[in-house]
Amino acid sequence: MVPLSFAHHELVLTEGHALYWPAERALLVADLHLEKASFYARHGQMLPPYDSRATLERVADAVKATGARRVITLGDNFHDEDGTTRLEPYAAGMLEALTRSLDWVWITGNHDEVLHRSFGGAVAEEMEIGGIVLRHEARRGETRPELSGHYHPKLRLKVRTRHISRPCAVRARGANSDRMILPAFGTLTGGMDAGDPAILGALQPSRSIDALLPVRGKLSTFPLWREAA
Repeated sequence: MVPLSFAHHELVLTEGHALYWPAERALLVADLHLEKASFYARHGQMLPPYDSRATLERVADAVKATGARRVITLGDNFHDEDGTTRLEPYAAGMLEALTRSLDWVWITGNHDEVLHRSFGGAVAEEMEIGGIVLRHEARRGETRPELSGHYHPKLRLKVRTRHISRPCAVRARGANSDRMILPAFGTLTGGMDAGDPAILGALQPSRSIDALLPVRGKLSTFPLWREAA
């Protein structure tokens, strides 16, 4: 886990693709996409049906590692609005146990604007804590501090002769703003290149945009875009 200062708050970026806010004892995770495998199975593409279990186990592990007492999800919690009705009993029990033991907030996303079954916790379109806006998709033109998900950013690198891809956070800094897109947390989530124009455009206006990758207890920063001088 790597500490970083964000909008005058001390946060921690984990190597497991989550963000921990010590002062709030809050774990933030984006894009769980629970029941993605069962969604694809309905459309003829068979995938191992254990993605929800694996994702929820990772949430539980992150809660244990950080000591979080609160979990805030940043949208696309289920892969589709009917995903809540397909969650098999074991995974449903895991989720209900988590929401009972924690102060849990579901922020909804474009994949799950409506949650057809309640597993506990509160539901919101967005919220603000300590002056930071928490929402699913970064809002172009936003000048307040903002944490979001949606884009599943990945950093693609060439290391010697190998091409590697790693989920990363993307951070934009402006004259008076600090904004960050979190990597996707779900087991079966894909990714978009961190330097894709859609990501860079969503974070405007800004002076600089960087990919952030925690590696072995240190934060590596990779420039993606700079305002023209």
